[in-house]
Amino acid sequence: MGDLADLTRPAGDDDAVAGVPARLVAAPASTEEASAVLAAAAAAGLAVVVRGGGSKLDWGMPPERLDLILDTRRLAGVVEHAAGDLITVVRAGTPTDDLDLPGQQLALDRPVPGATVGGTVAVNTSGPRRVLYGTARDLLIGMTVVRPDGRVAHAGGKVVKNVAGYDLAKLFTGSYGTLGLITECAFRLHPRPAATAVVCAPAPDPAAAGRLAAAVRDAQVVPSAVEVDAPPGGPVEVAALVEGSVDGVAERAAVLHKVLGDQARDGVPEWWGTLPWRTGQVGIKLTAPLSRVPALLTEARATGAAVTVRGSAGAGVLYAGLPADPPGDVATVVERLRAAAVRAEGHVVVLTAPPAVRQLVDLWGPVGGLALMRRVKDQFDPEHRFAPGRFVGGI
Repeated sequence: MGDLADLTRPAGDDDAVAGVPARLVAAPASTEEASAVLAAAAAAGLAVVVRGGGSKLDWGMPPERLDLILDTRRLAGVVEHAAGDLITVVRAGTPTDDLDLPGQQLALDRPVPGATVGGTVAVNTSGPRRVLYGTARDLLIGMTVVRPDGRVAHAGGKVVKNVAGYDLAKLFTGSYGTLGLITECAFRLHPRPAATAVVCAPAPDPAAAGRLAAAVRDAQVVPSAVEVDAPPGGPVEVAALVEGSVDGVAERAAVLHKVLGDQARDGVPEWWGTLPWRTGQVGIKLTAPLSRVPALLTEARATGAAVTVRGSAGAGVLYAGLPADPPGDVATVVERLRAAAVRAEGHVVVLTAPPAVRQLVDLWGPVGGLALMRRVKDQFDPEHRFAPGRFVGGI
């Protein structure tokens, strides 16, 4: 076990998580170094939060306490690219923008600029193409992690041992860094398409947008994405992406033009693949069955607030953004959207919000299986030192 003084540096003014300052920072360059840091941190009883690109540190709740930031940016690079097997192994601190593999792709969109592989997996972010390729959880085939006590564990493909009783990759994906440190991820790849095309069209209201999206899904063009953008007070827009061979994409794009009507046009809209909020605003994730997406769009407009809703009308995963002032009005909007999502058999999570809004709203809402999640947390992190309080239910 190393000495903390040798493994860390004093934190600077910028070393904070959601407004909570740290005392120390460590930046290991390997799984072995990370193991030594976390073993020493465990011996000292330090509370730890993992930081990658820092692009989503304001997602979730602020940590209840914070002693050590473990920075993963030196844990970067492609470990292996088995092109014949359509597999890559990547270190967790690798920026997602750097994953340019010849002839192949890791089909994860980049809705958050500056994100790393580990951060993307930790919150399971996804973008338009989840309709065809799925999310990070679906593309993961293996993972290497360091548990809060410093022990290294492996699971899934491209590794030599597993942890009996758990699918570590599934547990760690979307856990907001509360179970341990991800150091490497093994992903399934897809061939890079020879051609792509996006066709979009306006719709007068959410109901019409829902009908257009349903028509695209029923047209058997196998879209990689079906997106909708509904700014406050403006027209709704529906856009669909098709990928494949040059001739095949041309044929399917022609079908999309027929389905979307006379106002359909080619080209990627400016809003495509981006989240509908800016720094300091409120960001919300909404989920619902496909048939109920128009109801969520309609409810967002009915709030009378400046809510922009954007996301997948092909997967039922939407994102909403709105100004943070006044906080009381934001809380009312969240309550209305959450009630609409519950009626639609969906869910609403506030991903990010300023402190004044956090004090008034339940970020997570009702979550099934919370008791099981707490038991998992207790088993992996019995002292609750990893990102304490960051996740649902104070986990």
